[in-house]
Amino acid sequence: MSIRMKKVIVFFAFLLFSNTLIAQCAMCKAVVEGGNETMAEGVNDGITYLMIFPYILVALLFYAIYKYRKKTKTEES
Repeated sequence: MSIRMKKVIVFFAFLLFSNTLIAQCAMCKAVVEGGNETMAEGVNDGITYLMIFPYILVALLFYAIYKYRKKTKTEES
């Protein structure tokens, strides 16, 4: 399977599932618009809480790669 074919498959998969992802955002918006201010703050805090962990994990991954490459570079010298 060529790289171009893989890109086409990924593109169509994205189009297929994008409607489902958009629907979730509309549901959150409806909850926030229909609720009071404390509910909106709770939703925003929840989104922030859920977004922090992927960034922390990616940062830890890059740090581990950096330390590994630094260690192998000093061993070669």
